[in-house]
Amino acid sequence: MYLRLRIRNHYQKLQHEFTIQVSPETAAHPDQLKDEIAQKNGIPKDEISYIQILKRSIDARQKNIKVNLKLRVFVQEDFIDQQIKLPDYPDVTHSPEVVIIGAGPAGLFAALRCIELGYKPIVLERGKDVRNRRRDLKAINRDHIVNEDSNYCFGEGGAGTYSDGKLYTRSKKRGDVQRILQLLVGFGATDQILVEAHPHIGTNKLPDIIAAIREKIIERGGDIHFETRVVDLEIKNSEIKGVTLQNKDTIATNKVILATGHSARDIFELLYHKKIEIEAKPFALGVRVEHSQQLIDQIQYKCEVRSLYLPPSPYSVVKQIDGRGMYSFCMCPGGVIAPCATSPGEVVTNGWSPSKRDQPTSNSGIVVELRLEDFEPFAKYGPLSGMYFQKSIEQQAWHLGGQTQKVPAQRLVDMVEGKISTDLPATSYKPGLTSVDMKTVFPEFIHHTLRHGFKEFDNSMRGYLTNEAVVHAPESRTSSPVRIPRDWKTLEHIQIKGLYPCGEGAGYAGGIISAAIDGEKCAQACVKTIESK
Repeated sequence: MYLRLRIRNHYQKLQHEFTIQVSPETAAHPDQLKDEIAQKNGIPKDEISYIQILKRSIDARQKNIKVNLKLRVFVQEDFIDQQIKLPDYPDVTHSPEVVIIGAGPAGLFAALRCIELGYKPIVLERGKDVRNRRRDLKAINRDHIVNEDSNYCFGEGGAGTYSDGKLYTRSKKRGDVQRILQLLVGFGATDQILVEAHPHIGTNKLPDIIAAIREKIIERGGDIHFETRVVDLEIKNSEIKGVTLQNKDTIATNKVILATGHSARDIFELLYHKKIEIEAKPFALGVRVEHSQQLIDQIQYKCEVRSLYLPPSPYSVVKQIDGRGMYSFCMCPGGVIAPCATSPGEVVTNGWSPSKRDQPTSNSGIVVELRLEDFEPFAKYGPLSGMYFQKSIEQQAWHLGGQTQKVPAQRLVDMVEGKISTDLPATSYKPGLTSVDMKTVFPEFIHHTLRHGFKEFDNSMRGYLTNEAVVHAPESRTSSPVRIPRDWKTLEHIQIKGLYPCGEGAGYAGGIISAAIDGEKCAQACVKTIESK
C-alpha cells in the first residue's frame, strides 16, 4: 500500500517521456499501448490521460518485428494540442529586393526566409506552376514529348514536387531540420512527418503544399514569375549587377540567390562560358530496379504476408565492389518509376510514391560511385566533364529506346548473367520498355560493378536477385555533377560578389530538407551582407 501511494504521488499531474519498444499491433492501438506503458512503468492505467507519440521507427532486424516509440505520457493532466503556426511574415511589398533564380525547395525557402527578415523576394522560375506542370508530365508519359522548361525537374517546387517528397536527411549538422518540417506542416503537410524516422509526404500531397507556399509569398508582397528563364548574368568588376531573361528583359540587382537545381545544365554552361569558377563534382549513376512490393515485404519483414500494422517496407543496401561503392538510392516502397528527362534526346528515370505507398510495385535507384578520374574521356569540357559523362549515357539510352522515352530494360537475373531478356514483365514506367543488354548503355566499369553488386545485394536480402525484377536505365540525376564554389563565411561565390550559389544544383544539398535549409542559410547570409553596408 505504501509503495503504491508513493508511485501515485510521484506520477500525479506530470508529463513523462519514455522510450519503449512494442509490437506493431500495440503501437497501432492506443488502449493496448496504455496497458503496456502502465505495466512497464508502474503508472496506474486509469491515471494516464493522454499518450503523445514524439518519434516512431520500425526495427525489422529480427523476425519478431518491433516498433520503437518515443512517447510523452500525460498523467492526470489534460493534453492541449499545440497547433503549429507559421511565422508572422511581414508585408514586404515596398522592401529592398533579393532576386532568387529557381522555385525548388532551396528557392522557395530562401524566399520565405527573406520575407521573414523583411526583404522582398523576386523569384524567377523557368517552368510552370504546379497545376500547369501536370500537362507536360502527361505529355512526356503519353506522347514522349519533353518540354525542356516544364518537366519532372523544372517547374514550381522543383524535382521534389513530383518525385516523392521524401524528407529524410542526414544533414542535421547543416541546420534546423525540425524547423523545416514544422514549416511544411504549417503549409499543410501531415504532422506525422514530425514523428516518423523517415518522413514522407507523397507526390499526391506535395503540389498543394507547394501552392500554399507560393500563395503566402505573394500575399506578403513577394513576386514569383513562372515561365521566366534566366539566360545571362550581368557582372561588372566581379560583382553581380543584374540578370537577363529569355525575352531580353534585364532585372537590375546586386543580390542573386542561384537555386536552379541539379539539372540546370544551361546555367552550368553559362557560368563556364563566362569564366565564373565552377568545379566538376563526383556523383553516382546507375539504374532503377523494380520489384513487387510483396516480395520486398517478404524479404524485409521475414513473412509471407505483411501485417496490416506495418507499412510497405523500404530497403537500404550499401556494398563495395572491387573498391567502388554501390548502393540503393531514393527507394520508393509502393511506388512507380517516372520519365525525368529535361531535354529532348535523352532518357532519365526516377521514382516516387503516393502518400499511402499503395502501389503494387517498389523501386529503388541502384547506383555506382563515380570519381573525377572516371570523367577523363570528357576532359575537354573541363569542370563540365561529369555533366557530359552523365549526358552521354542518357543520350545513349534514348537511342537504344528507339529515340523515344521508352527506357532500356532487362530482367535482373538476365543482366547479371549477361543475357538479353526475350520478354519483359509489366512495369509501372508508363512510356514503356525496350529490351537491351545493359552493357550497351554503360561504360564497362559501371556494368561490371552493377552485375557483381547485385549478387552481393542478394547476400544481404535473400530473394532480391530474381528475374521477376526489372532493371531500368539510367538513374543518373542523383546529385549535381557540378559544384559552384562559395566563401564558407559569406556564402557568396568565391569570385562574384552578390551571387549566392544555393542548394542541390550548387552542390550544397541532397534532397528537399537539406535544400530548404541551404535556401534559408543563403537568404540569411544575403540579408546580413545587405545590412552590414
